[in-house]
Amino acid sequence: MERRTERRRLALAVWAVLVSQVLLYPGVADLVHELGGTGDVQSGMWFLVAEFAAFVTFAGVWGAASDALGRRRSLIVTGALGGALGYLVLAAAPALGVSFTAVLGIRALGGTMTIGAFSLSMTALADLSSENGKNMGAAGIAIGLGAALGSVVGGRLADADPLYPLYGAATLLVVAAVIVATVPDRTPDDVRVRLGVALGRLRERPELGIPYAFGFIDRMTAGFFSLVGVFYFRSFGLDAFGAGLALFAFFFPFAVLQYPLGILSDRVGRFVPVVVGSIGFGLTIIVVGVAPTLPLAIVSMILVGVFGALVSPSTMALVTDIADPDERGAALGGFNVFGSLGFLTGFVVGGFTTSTADFLTAFLVVGLSEVAIALVAARSVWRLSSGGFGKGIVGSVRD
Repeated sequence: MERRTERRRLALAVWAVLVSQVLLYPGVADLVHELGGTGDVQSGMWFLVAEFAAFVTFAGVWGAASDALGRRRSLIVTGALGGALGYLVLAAAPALGVSFTAVLGIRALGGTMTIGAFSLSMTALADLSSENGKNMGAAGIAIGLGAALGSVVGGRLADADPLYPLYGAATLLVVAAVIVATVPDRTPDDVRVRLGVALGRLRERPELGIPYAFGFIDRMTAGFFSLVGVFYFRSFGLDAFGAGLALFAFFFPFAVLQYPLGILSDRVGRFVPVVVGSIGFGLTIIVVGVAPTLPLAIVSMILVGVFGALVSPSTMALVTDIADPDERGAALGGFNVFGSLGFLTGFVVGGFTTSTADFLTAFLVVGLSEVAIALVAARSVWRLSSGGFGKGIVGSVRD
């Protein structure tokens, strides 16, 4: 099988996992109410936090386990099918009279499985070749298109029935498992180390802290929009489908620009995409929060998507630039741990800030965080990128 075909299939698997996840977001208020919660921002927050707490706990474990076993494919299939089962159990919860506390537990167990499918699919992409920007660009466009489609279709499904997104999510995870089962496992032959050794390698490369920090803040923003963004746009009088369309305004440019901008970062280095992109990302987030009208807020969301597409693939490529082939599973697993922590923080910070203050304060906190990480880490990114315009981090680290 040609590497290009493999790249497309793995990207399709990443896409399917992301669609399954985002299907739930536009109608999260109605879904949580159906599952026994109150349907407000805080109950929605706990519903999303339960899944991402599992992501944080197990992303690195899945990655390091794949390094230790020397295989990715079977673990991806297992994770996807386990996640599908979790969604089906959630869909049955109202009929079974399951409490909302138990629902949160089921949500966490499903997240434990789903993160394996997501994280290792990206790692399998990184195994394909040394063209890290292209590989991560493929992952990025899959993530963006998955989020874009999921936000629209999820809103429509939720308006029809709050439980329909759960059935859709389960179906997509089964599809992801079938797709990955057709792709050869290209885990490097010498990747058979003990679990503790694989995780220990992360401590041996402190340079990973730079992309991890950016990944944390960037995913915090995504988590913020997944929760607070939905409630914010519904405050304009939109239904779940309308809120999904508002999220689509961000996710669509975020998706279609990731692949070309990932290739661009291979050519010009990581500094401009990561640092300049993060500053623009943060400022446009604030513009969304201060927008006086819905049309202006939607236009601002498009700009947020453009800057997000500039940052995302370059940040992921920094991780694969630093890590040796036999460390990629643990390194990208670690990146997803910090990314999931960011999502988790976005839910919590956004939920509590909105509940205790207002939407504008929440948008300011998140937007300024993006600007702050860019300013604080600019010198480090410049150094790692060989002056900002070299071939990336590889030369400076290896030298």
